[in-house]
Amino acid sequence: PEPGGEAQDGSAGRRWSGQLLIGHDGKLLRRPAATEKAVPPVGVSKACSSCVRTADVKEACTQCDQFVCQNCSRLCSCCNTVTCSLCSTIDYGDVGEQVLCNGCSIFQV
Repeated sequence: PEPGGEAQDGSAGRRWSGQLLIGHDGKLLRRPAATEKAVPPVGVSKACSSCVRTADVKEACTQCDQFVCQNCSRLCSCCNTVTCSLCSTIDYGDVGEQVLCNGCSIFQV
Protein backbone atom coordinates (compact mmCIF):
# COMPACT_ATOMS: atom_id res chain seq x y z
CA PRO A 1 0.00 0.00 0.00
CA GLU A 2 1.01 3.55 -0.62
CA PRO A 3 1.47 6.03 2.25
CA GLY A 4 -1.90 6.79 3.76
CA GLY A 5 -3.10 3.22 3.29
CA GLU A 6 -4.56 3.67 -0.19
CA ALA A 7 -4.58 0.73 -2.52
CA GLN A 8 -2.39 0.68 -5.62
CA ASP A 9 -4.83 -1.35 -7.68
CA GLY A 10 -6.59 1.69 -9.11
CA SER A 11 -9.52 1.75 -6.70
CA ALA A 12 -9.31 5.43 -5.87
CA GLY A 13 -10.46 6.40 -2.41
CA ARG A 14 -10.72 2.83 -1.09
CA ARG A 15 -8.59 1.87 1.87
CA TRP A 16 -7.14 -1.45 2.95
CA SER A 17 -9.17 -3.00 5.73
CA GLY A 18 -9.18 -6.44 7.24
CA GLN A 19 -6.58 -9.10 6.79
CA LEU A 20 -4.51 -9.11 3.59
CA LEU A 21 -3.06 -12.16 1.90
CA ILE A 22 0.37 -12.47 0.30
CA GLY A 23 0.10 -13.67 -3.29
CA HIS A 24 2.50 -16.07 -5.01
CA ASP A 25 4.20 -13.05 -6.61
CA GLY A 26 4.79 -11.47 -3.18
CA LYS A 27 2.19 -8.72 -3.58
CA LEU A 28 -0.51 -7.99 -1.03
CA LEU A 29 -3.98 -9.14 -2.04
CA ARG A 30 -7.36 -8.40 -0.56
CA ARG A 31 -9.73 -11.19 0.27
CA PRO A 32 -12.57 -11.46 -2.21
CA ALA A 33 -15.46 -9.14 -1.28
CA ALA A 34 -17.86 -12.07 -1.11
CA THR A 35 -16.07 -13.52 1.92
CA GLU A 36 -16.07 -10.35 4.01
CA LYS A 37 -19.62 -10.63 5.32
CA ALA A 38 -20.49 -14.11 4.21
CA VAL A 39 -21.87 -17.02 6.16
CA PRO A 40 -19.10 -19.40 7.21
CA PRO A 41 -18.59 -22.40 4.92
CA VAL A 42 -19.96 -25.82 5.84
CA GLY A 43 -17.86 -27.44 8.55
CA VAL A 44 -16.56 -24.16 9.96
CA SER A 45 -17.68 -23.19 13.45
CA LYS A 46 -20.59 -20.77 13.45
CA ALA A 47 -19.95 -19.82 17.06
CA CYS A 48 -19.10 -16.30 18.08
CA SER A 49 -15.38 -16.00 18.83
CA SER A 50 -16.06 -13.97 21.98
CA CYS A 51 -18.98 -15.64 23.75
CA VAL A 52 -18.73 -19.03 21.97
CA ARG A 53 -22.50 -19.23 21.59
CA THR A 54 -23.93 -20.36 18.31
CA ALA A 55 -25.60 -17.37 16.72
CA ASP A 56 -26.61 -16.00 13.37
CA VAL A 57 -23.18 -14.66 12.62
CA LYS A 58 -23.25 -11.97 9.98
CA GLU A 59 -20.06 -10.04 10.63
CA ALA A 60 -16.39 -10.82 11.05
CA CYS A 61 -13.81 -8.90 13.02
CA THR A 62 -11.78 -6.75 10.65
CA GLN A 63 -8.62 -7.38 12.69
CA CYS A 64 -8.63 -11.19 13.10
CA ASP A 65 -11.41 -12.31 10.69
CA GLN A 66 -13.16 -14.31 13.44
CA PHE A 67 -16.95 -14.34 13.36
CA VAL A 68 -18.65 -12.14 15.96
CA CYS A 69 -22.29 -12.08 17.04
CA GLN A 70 -24.20 -8.82 17.24
CA ASN A 71 -24.01 -8.70 21.05
CA CYS A 72 -20.22 -9.06 21.14
CA SER A 73 -19.24 -6.92 18.15
CA ARG A 74 -17.75 -3.52 18.82
CA LEU A 75 -17.61 -0.59 16.42
CA CYS A 76 -14.37 1.38 16.47
CA SER A 77 -15.19 5.02 17.17
CA CYS A 78 -12.22 6.15 15.06
CA CYS A 79 -12.41 4.12 11.81
CA ASN A 80 -15.94 2.62 12.16
CA THR A 81 -14.86 -0.99 11.62
CA VAL A 82 -16.33 -4.01 13.40
CA THR A 83 -14.01 -5.67 15.90
CA CYS A 84 -14.24 -8.40 18.53
CA SER A 85 -13.49 -7.88 22.22
CA LEU A 86 -9.97 -9.31 21.83
CA CYS A 87 -9.03 -6.91 19.03
CA SER A 88 -10.34 -3.73 20.63
CA THR A 89 -9.86 -1.69 23.76
CA ILE A 90 -12.14 0.71 25.57
CA ASP A 91 -10.65 4.11 26.33
CA TYR A 92 -12.20 5.61 29.46
CA GLY A 93 -10.94 9.14 28.83
CA ASP A 94 -12.38 12.60 29.42
CA VAL A 95 -14.84 12.22 26.55
CA GLY A 96 -16.38 9.06 28.00
CA GLU A 97 -16.09 5.51 26.72
CA GLN A 98 -14.52 5.12 23.29
CA VAL A 99 -14.05 1.77 21.58
CA LEU A 100 -10.80 1.63 19.62
CA CYS A 101 -9.59 -1.20 17.40
CA ASN A 102 -5.98 -2.29 17.86
CA GLY A 103 -4.99 -0.36 14.74
CA CYS A 104 -6.41 2.94 15.99
CA SER A 105 -5.47 2.50 19.65
CA ILE A 106 -1.76 2.92 18.90
CA PHE A 107 -2.46 6.46 17.65
CA GLN A 108 -4.61 7.45 20.65
CA VAL A 109 -1.96 7.85 23.35
